[in-house]
Amino acid sequence: MRIISVNVNGIQAAAERGLLSWLQAQNADVICVQDTRASAFELDDPAFQLDGYFLYACDAEVPAQGGVALYSRLQPKAVISGLGFEMADRYGRYLQADFDKVSIATLLLPSGQGGDENLNHKFKFMDDFTHYLDKQRRKRREYIYCGSLYVAHQKLDVKNWRDCQQLPGFLAPERAWMDEVVGNMGYVDALREVTREGDLYSWWPDSEQAEMLNLGWRFDYQLLTPGLRRFVRSARLPRQPRFSQHAPLIVDYDWMLSV
Repeated sequence: MRIISVNVNGIQAAAERGLLSWLQAQNADVICVQDTRASAFELDDPAFQLDGYFLYACDAEVPAQGGVALYSRLQPKAVISGLGFEMADRYGRYLQADFDKVSIATLLLPSGQGGDENLNHKFKFMDDFTHYLDKQRRKRREYIYCGSLYVAHQKLDVKNWRDCQQLPGFLAPERAWMDEVVGNMGYVDALREVTREGDLYSWWPDSEQAEMLNLGWRFDYQLLTPGLRRFVRSARLPRQPRFSQHAPLIVDYDWMLSV
C-alpha cells in the first residue's frame, strides 16, 4: 500500500504546476491532500479528478481557506468529515476514509503563524485533537493520520534549530505535544521509523535562499497506531518536483488495502 500526503497551498495553483499528472503517475492507493482552498463543489470539476480514483473533500465555511481532500483507488466503507470541534470542522481540517481494519485520514492543523490569537487557536486544536487521539487508540482498528501538523518535532527536523526556538512550529509546547503523541500515546512517526537522517524537510519559506540552502522544516507526517509499525517499508520526501511550499510525503507499507 502506498499513501501520499501533500499540502498543496491551494489545489488550483498546484494543479497549474502539474500536481494532478504527477499524482496520477505515482501508483498510490490513497492520496491525502491538505489546504485545498477550494469547495467540495469546485473539486467536482473534471480538472481535479484522477483516473481510477474516488475523490472526497471536506471544505471550510470560509471560502478559499483550509480544506482537505482524499483520493482512493478503492471505495471506502465509510467517509467521515470533521472531528466534532469548531477549529477542525469550521475550517475543513479533517476527512477520514474507513477501510477493512484501517482508517486513513487527511489532516490540516492551524499553522499558528501570524500572532498570538492564531497560535492560541493552534494550541486549542492540539488539545482537542489529543483527546480525540486518546479515544481512537483504544479502538480495535488501525489508523493512519496524514497531514500538515506544522510542528518540527526534533532538532534534526529543522535547519538551524537554535535560531528557531522562538518561532511557531518549533516552540517548546508544540514539541512537547509531539512528545506526548509519539511518546506517551504510542503513535508512530512513519518517516522516523525507517530513518534518523537529518536534512529531511517538507516545508521551506518562500525565498530563493531558503530553497538554495535547504532551510527547511519537517511539518508533514504520517502518524500511525502502533499495530502498523512493522508494516512501514519505506518513506521519502522528494524535494522535486514541488507544487507548493511543501514536499509530498510518500510512504509504502507492507499492507494490502481492502474493504
